[in-house]
Amino acid sequence: MAQISRLLDQSRADWDRRTHQLSVLAYRLSESHGPRAWATREPHNASALVLSAWAQLERGRSRGRLEDAAGIADSCLRAAELAPEDPTPWVVLLGLSRLERRGQPEVFGLWNEALTRDRWNREAHLSMLRYLGPEEMGSRIQVLDFVDAVRARTPSNAPCAATELTAQVLQYHSVLSLGGVEALLARNHWSQASAAQALDRAAHTWAQPGFFHHAAALADLNLLAYALMAAERRGEARPVFEAINGTVAAWPWNVGGDPVSEFEKARIRSGAGV
Repeated sequence: MAQISRLLDQSRADWDRRTHQLSVLAYRLSESHGPRAWATREPHNASALVLSAWAQLERGRSRGRLEDAAGIADSCLRAAELAPEDPTPWVVLLGLSRLERRGQPEVFGLWNEALTRDRWNREAHLSMLRYLGPEEMGSRIQVLDFVDAVRARTPSNAPCAATELTAQVLQYHSVLSLGGVEALLARNHWSQASAAQALDRAAHTWAQPGFFHHAAALADLNLLAYALMAAERRGEARPVFEAINGTVAAWPWNVGGDPVSEFEKARIRSGAGV
């Protein structure tokens, strides 16, 4: 874990990069004992505590149950005491509250704690978006209100800029999940005004060189390429695939199967690299 410790120490003042690094590490190490062992060896290391808590959260999410929710919360709170300016303990607590189906007052409180420390935190925004959806503890109306509020106050190239398009892709997936005729006609979602406008805004700027600077920019470009292909806007998808340059994000491609295979099929259909 020494190499991971050095990596996280280097990004300590860059909350966007630190959050991204921890989220990726937690996902990759969710079945490893390494993060918890590191936190046990170094109980006063905020990075170790957050990584251990986040890895346990990811493991619980994949298995459908949490082994030690109280332990996750305790690790996050201790990390918050050790590094009070760090948003990541609050991001993990927000994710934990989602899995535990906590009420909105508590969840909004955690959301506010994260944003107080990192106003445009991508992970916090996307976590809150899913919490407010009808599949969790909210409704379609709450999603629309949340997206409108975020769009009104967020710079177009902020780390959380993909919140609006993510909401549209999630809605598209909800139609696909219905199966039958609804799924066959799901592409019509992208003809609706709100979806088309969200896609227009992203397609106009996101793939421009230097437009995005945040750590998860390539994940957001994957989202844009996916949405453009779902909307049959292949010509606009082509330069996005070229900007991605083969770096595949698991979501949303994994909704259709193996993400690398789905990405490559879509890239070929777009004509990128031809």
